[in-house]
Amino acid sequence: MTASPLERDAARDRIERAVLARLAPTPEFLARIATVRTKLLAAVATAASGRQSPLVRAVIAGSAARGTFLQDRLDIDLFLLFPPELPRDRLREEGLALGREVLAETETRYAEHPYLRGRFEEFRVDAVPGFAVTDPSRPLSPVDRTPYHQAYLEARETPELVGEVRLAKQFLRVLGVYGSEARTEGFSGYLVELLVLRSGSLHSLLEVARSWRLPVKLAEPGREPPRLPSDVALILADPVDPNRNVASALSRRNLALFILAAGAYLDHPRESWFAAVPRAPLARDRALEHVHARGTHVLVVSLPRPDLVDDTLYPQVRKAERALAEEIDRSDFAVLGSSSAAGPDVVLLVVEVSHAKRPTARIQDGPPAGLDRVGQFLSKWTEPGAPVLQGPYVRADGKLAIETRRTELDVESVVRSAIPRLSLGRDLTPADPGEVRVRPLAEAIESTALSEALGELLEKRLPWLPRP
Repeated sequence: MTASPLERDAARDRIERAVLARLAPTPEFLARIATVRTKLLAAVATAASGRQSPLVRAVIAGSAARGTFLQDRLDIDLFLLFPPELPRDRLREEGLALGREVLAETETRYAEHPYLRGRFEEFRVDAVPGFAVTDPSRPLSPVDRTPYHQAYLEARETPELVGEVRLAKQFLRVLGVYGSEARTEGFSGYLVELLVLRSGSLHSLLEVARSWRLPVKLAEPGREPPRLPSDVALILADPVDPNRNVASALSRRNLALFILAAGAYLDHPRESWFAAVPRAPLARDRALEHVHARGTHVLVVSLPRPDLVDDTLYPQVRKAERALAEEIDRSDFAVLGSSSAAGPDVVLLVVEVSHAKRPTARIQDGPPAGLDRVGQFLSKWTEPGAPVLQGPYVRADGKLAIETRRTELDVESVVRSAIPRLSLGRDLTPADPGEVRVRPLAEAIESTALSEALGELLEKRLPWLPRP
């Protein structure tokens, strides 16, 4: 029997209360976080004084500062802010050195610029250098707005809203669209908090989102959102910098998935919407069974992985995937889908085509009758030894045509020939084309990256639907 709207709402309320209780950190844990934050800032002040550092101030921002974290994804974000006139090289040098004095087990990482990851007591901390700007609409580095984000949200979020933010993050996490990293192309934590703040609760956000149409433009009353390229999924102006789109990292695919999920959850609320189920890897042999049942063919291109962080690497990987699929499609192989993944040492591009081989014959159009170029066309294709299977002849539309003989028939051979001229990305194109391996799936080397790419290619299904 179909549940009535009142029954659905009652079930949803019960589910969300139960999930909120499960996600909420204990008062003791929150007190522990507050103590660690105080001690961390004090340690930075002591270290800065000892170094006579030009540090202006240290700020702890993000979900750890506002309590909007999911407990198993808790990092403390420490921002070390220096005078705007400090040279960038000195900013990096002093920021990383100061972080090393305060944190243990440190390693240097790179996003838009270097930062330090380490530990303080039992917590993981990212120490990020930036500039203490006075106008967040004129940042000098990508993190300079963050203290203003912290102040904006801290002044507006109530304990009830903090709980709703946690609920929203968990909902998006289970969908696989939480995180603004280039690998995920999803909702950043800051974007989630702004959306919940606008709506007042996860439920209200989902009610609005279920009828969104791409691209979505969310504007404050009397204010136009930023003008951005038409392929952007969602436009929401940063309240501390109205010319910046907070949702620039969000892909159209992931926003569309969220829109569909909003309606599906409201119509059929279940606690499983908030319970992450690890996706089983798709091993090569199981993938081959899928391919056999589909009557298709899958090829795998492997490239050496350049020494890049994911946020720099993945945009190039996706560009290479598109370039490869488009080349294969132009070469008379119908592309059904493509995927990609990166492992520690390798980048994989995987493409499914409808057939492994193409015909020997290839029709090549010529000029229509009556043009001067006809003579040149006929002369070229009637020479002794010309690779002509049939023709020249006149087509029904009045144009000349011939049928030539192809030498490369299987898709792997076509791709090997095309690799040297394909634009695979600035850092992905190897200096030696011989480093690129092109294999049918049956000969591909098993790896975690291959299983990830195969699952994305051959097990596409809305994540809330049961597997057949």
